[in-house]
Amino acid sequence: MSVLPAVTHALWMAFAMFWEILWPLILGFVFSGLVQAVVSKAEMSKLLPNDSPKSLATATGLGAASSSCSYAAVALARSIFRKGADFTAAMAFELASTNLVAELSIILIVLMGWEFALAEFAGGPLMVAIIAVLFRIFLSPKLVRAAREQADKGIKGSMEGHAEMDMSVEGGSFWQRAISREGITATSHYFVMDVVAVWKDIAGGLVLAGALAVWVPQDFWKNFFLTSHPVAATIWGPIVGPLVAVLSFVCSVGNIPLAAVLWNGGISFGGVIAFIYADLIILPIIDIYRKYYGWRVAGLIVATFYVAMTIAALIVEFAFHALRLIPRERAAQIVETSITFNHTTVLNVIFLAVAAFLVVRFFKTGGPKMLGHMS
Repeated sequence: MSVLPAVTHALWMAFAMFWEILWPLILGFVFSGLVQAVVSKAEMSKLLPNDSPKSLATATGLGAASSSCSYAAVALARSIFRKGADFTAAMAFELASTNLVAELSIILIVLMGWEFALAEFAGGPLMVAIIAVLFRIFLSPKLVRAAREQADKGIKGSMEGHAEMDMSVEGGSFWQRAISREGITATSHYFVMDVVAVWKDIAGGLVLAGALAVWVPQDFWKNFFLTSHPVAATIWGPIVGPLVAVLSFVCSVGNIPLAAVLWNGGISFGGVIAFIYADLIILPIIDIYRKYYGWRVAGLIVATFYVAMTIAALIVEFAFHALRLIPRERAAQIVETSITFNHTTVLNVIFLAVAAFLVVRFFKTGGPKMLGHMS
């Protein structure tokens, strides 16, 4: 295959995958923006004083409600840590705000099936619990003090402004705030800023997934993921899945198309889950951990996250196998052969109209000025 046709084919695959996930992407960002518009960040630190089960559950819930790209999640976790939140609770919040969010779940359901979305939500609390246990063993008070001293230096990482913004509406019930003029405006601002925060990751993930789907033979994936040895493949998948994610540099919802390619290629069910969790240990984010907390704590975060996501993914694999919830067919909806007038097109048109309304609202209510403070 010559270079130009191969590149064209890969780009077409990337665009076709984008068309397949467009409406769930918009739906997820709208829902995320709506939740952020009515859930204030101001009191988060006060709600996370320690690493008790109650604080960790609160952190996980708040994280899921404060949907962020991976970079913004890391920045926001440091922000609430500096304001007095417990370090372990801040890490639980960080995990949930990228891996237990609406847009990721919707795209998982559309591309790969509801089983993967359920597994993602089942494994998230498991990973939080494992992290809490490991931090209690290995994170000494001395390391916490060192991390806080480094964090208080305020060294810039990425998406700092996005993490600090709080436009939530107060007063009234959830729906009263959601449908108020202020609530709609805040939703539009969060919608646009979330899209701006992650579009590069989404585009990168789609292009990488398209290239791998076209250029890498299925036999390579089958050999790499040990598909001819089912027992070994079950163990190997969660071990190697995060390592593939680290090298891919793709984070947030951008790694779901690539996860679909890996699933079709033969990675185990648990390997997919571990791969998705690993958006918080890709190389650029590891460097941000170094800036935020110093090398020793950064190394502990990465090692703890890796062990936790591997163990959580293995537990999910065994549990879903016992419950017969692992899909038998490896037929993730990576791409349609052609774009036609079907339900996907209809839903894309409807949600593009919703997105257009929010973008217009964003520009009419001073949104562009806020974009300059995001990075």
